[in-house]
Amino acid sequence: MITLPSHARRSRFGLALLALVAAQGCAAASPDAAVIARQGNGKGALACATCHGVDGGGQAAAGFPRLAGLAAAYLERQLDSYADGTRSGPVMAPMANALTRDERHALAGYYSRLSVPTAAANGAPTPNGDALGQELATRGRWSKQVPACIACHGPQGVGVGAGFPPLAGQPATYIANQLRDWQAGTRKNDPLDMMRRISLALDAPDITAVSEWFAAQPAVLKGERP
Repeated sequence: MITLPSHARRSRFGLALLALVAAQGCAAASPDAAVIARQGNGKGALACATCHGVDGGGQAAAGFPRLAGLAAAYLERQLDSYADGTRSGPVMAPMANALTRDERHALAGYYSRLSVPTAAANGAPTPNGDALGQELATRGRWSKQVPACIACHGPQGVGVGAGFPPLAGQPATYIANQLRDWQAGTRKNDPLDMMRRISLALDAPDITAVSEWFAAQPAVLKGERP
């Protein structure tokens, strides 16, 4: 057995202690997304659950969207967009700016791992006379160069990757508000400016119809995405 000199043992102990302190510091610095979601961060960002629900399912009546089960990269990009001004919002912009980049990253991952709530999975009641909404969603309006929404957002609007979020099961009010924001240019963080051009080709009845149609489609539960 080799016995190290006392100064070598002290040196190794010191290095081990420094490593332990550094590891504890990193752990303490990691944002607790679950706490922020339920209680806020104590620095200006209120609890996400206030508007988006404890389960991340949103509030249909108020137009607050579902976050649960959305792609983490998409959610983080939206928070970053609110923070840098490429997506405006009187409520969300201040919240995003009150979060650090690490907190935004942690929250995006947290909500992406939540299961889709049953209410969203079932979809809203099918609106009366939804033929217009279905036509726009599934076939588009090529006379105005409007492609079918499902061409990018997937079958029944279940979402495709981080670039094209799910529309199925989202509140109709929320979807309609986003289309109006694209029209007004207050939201401009889409790939290739696609949504700005598409939204400008839609009138008010179009927006209402397609928003209500997607709200009525069932969201995809975890493990069921095609």
